Amino acid sequence: MAGGSNSKRPHHVNRATDSTNTQQGIIEGNNLQPQTQVQERVTVFDQHFYDGIPCFADVCFLHKSRSISKVSEVSLHLGRAGSIGCGMVLDTIGSSITSLNAGNGFASGAAIKGNGISILAFEVANTIVKGFNLLESLSAESIRHLKEKVLLSKGVQNLISEDMNELLRIVAADKRQELKVFSNEVIRFGNRSKDPQWHNLDRYLEKINRQLNGRLSRDEAESTTQRLMTLVHFTVKLYHELDAWDKLQQDFQRDDDLAVLTAEIKNRKKQISHLKKKSLWSRSLEEVMEKLVDIVLFLHLEIINVFGNTDDHEPSIGHMSNCQRLGPAGLALHYANIVRQIDTLVTKSTMSAANTKDSLYQSLPPNIKLALRSKLPSFHAVEEQSVADIKSEMNKTLRWLVPMATKTSKAHHRFGWLGQWANTRYEVNRKGGVMWNETFHHADKDKVDHYILELLLWLHRLAIRRKTDCDAIAG
Repeated sequence: MAGGSNSKRPHHVNRATDSTNTQQGIIEGNNLQPQTQVQERVTVFDQHFYDGIPCFADVCFLHKSRSISKVSEVSLHLGRAGSIGCGMVLDTIGSSITSLNAGNGFASGAAIKGNGISILAFEVANTIVKGFNLLESLSAESIRHLKEKVLLSKGVQNLISEDMNELLRIVAADKRQELKVFSNEVIRFGNRSKDPQWHNLDRYLEKINRQLNGRLSRDEAESTTQRLMTLVHFTVKLYHELDAWDKLQQDFQRDDDLAVLTAEIKNRKKQISHLKKKSLWSRSLEEVMEKLVDIVLFLHLEIINVFGNTDDHEPSIGHMSNCQRLGPAGLALHYANIVRQIDTLVTKSTMSAANTKDSLYQSLPPNIKLALRSKLPSFHAVEEQSVADIKSEMNKTLRWLVPMATKTSKAHHRFGWLGQWANTRYEVNRKGGVMWNETFHHADKDKVDHYILELLLWLHRLAIRRKTDCDAIAG
């Protein structure tokens, strides 16, 4: 392994050349001639193009003796999903790939054990991005920002804890959990590798991690990750080109200009073939595995360097859980939506949105509803307070509460099948992303309940004040 000279694990990875790796799954260069008969379009299209994506077993097979294949069902899923937005495309592809092998969600062994990663390129890219984000979050700049800005913010201090040591233990536990998720994905890829040295990596990593030997330097780890991220960049482009190709296929089946479409088809074929050669699609799984394992080992040591080798981090989490945390309770996203609804009602010019108010009330947890009912009968609005005064008081809380709610929604929505990176056009987010301690995940439920109840009472004052002002104008 690169950077792993102290490792006892056999090292005989055979790095295939790009020219060898790109032979499998690359579109055949058949010449596509314009057809004069509309009824022949679909037949000609099917017989002259293979998109490199393996077909479903119950639909069609790619025979080795033929260079002509039908468009795969996975590609068809791309087109259907593309009509409803790029985000949905990800889930559609994921469900298609999962159905190829019900055992563990990966494609069939024959598809994986070829020269190139092929259709798994998108899932491998997602794993690489996770490792990249974790590595970035452990940089000196990120840790400094964490200690000087994030952990001292009002949201973290008011809702999670004011104890810096406890906050750092929480962050360390989050990083270990992120590494566990990343490692498990690498282990699963290893078990699908042709090279048996990458099998059963869970046992190997458990043993080698105990030795705490120095492996990659920080510079080496960053250089390795950057090379992988370059492949991810081209993989993202490939994903969108395949999506565009499927839309082109749909146009080809309609009464459109064949001459224009033929030229576009030829151009797309060249672009897809080029991107397959430059992306993860044509790389061998074994080649990528070597780099991923080195990154796993480096991240393990880096977390220890940053947060210390604390074997008692699990008990520390139990200690902080004397209160109920929204994330483990499955309430973080729900509470985030409540806060955002309150903010929407405050920023509206009038309180005429009855549906919004009803929706907000129906979404309130039972304990907040009960507390609100008990306080309203004895509640008296202060007549001297204007609408501007009330909104000013509410904004003192909303100013730091709404960003946490927004980041909570963002953090939950990033966990699609291919991650958030594929929702962008061609660029991968090269920042570490949102950390859990910037969201409601670790927030104390009782503390959040308190602030929401206070906001609801202020919202009631605002409604009364606005109604009074409207009546005065009408009178």
